[in-house]
Amino acid sequence: MTGPSSGVFHGREHRLPVRVYYEDTDFTGVVYHANYLRYLERGRSDFLRLAAVSHTELLDRPDPAVFAVVRMTLDFRRPARVDDALTVRTTYDSFRGARLLVGQTVIRGADLLLSAVVEAACITPDGRPRRPPAGLVDKLRPYLLAESRPDAP
Repeated sequence: MTGPSSGVFHGREHRLPVRVYYEDTDFTGVVYHANYLRYLERGRSDFLRLAAVSHTELLDRPDPAVFAVVRMTLDFRRPARVDDALTVRTTYDSFRGARLLVGQTVIRGADLLLSAVVEAACITPDGRPRRPPAGLVDKLRPYLLAESRPDAP
C-alpha cells in the first residue's frame, strides 16, 4: 500500500517528507545523530515500495533475497531541530554484482543537512551474497544512473 507518506519521485530521485518530533532530539532540541539513520532507511524503503519492490515478496521467493547495509558514509553539515520539516532524497545509483550503491541527502528547505553514500548487499536470509533477482533489477533499471544500467550502450 502506498500513500502520501511514501513520498514521490522527481525523475530518478525519490523524495520523502519527514517531520522532526521531540522524540527524535536530544536534550538541546537537536536531532540525535543516530536518528538520521532511521530517516535514511525510510527513504530507501519507501523508494523501493514506490518502485514496486516489496521486501516481503523478495523474502517469500523460492530463492529469497534481502538487503543488508554493509557500508555507510555520512557527512553531517547542519543540525535539524524539533518541528523541522525535512526531505530525505534518495537515488539508487548502480548495481555491481551483489552490491547496490545508494546516494542520499537530508535537506531542510534549501539547506543540506546531511549527505550519505550507502552500499547495500543483496544476500540470502542466512547471510550469503547473491546477485539480485532479475525482476528486482528490471524494476530499478529506470532509476539507475544511465552508465550503470545493464542495457546501457
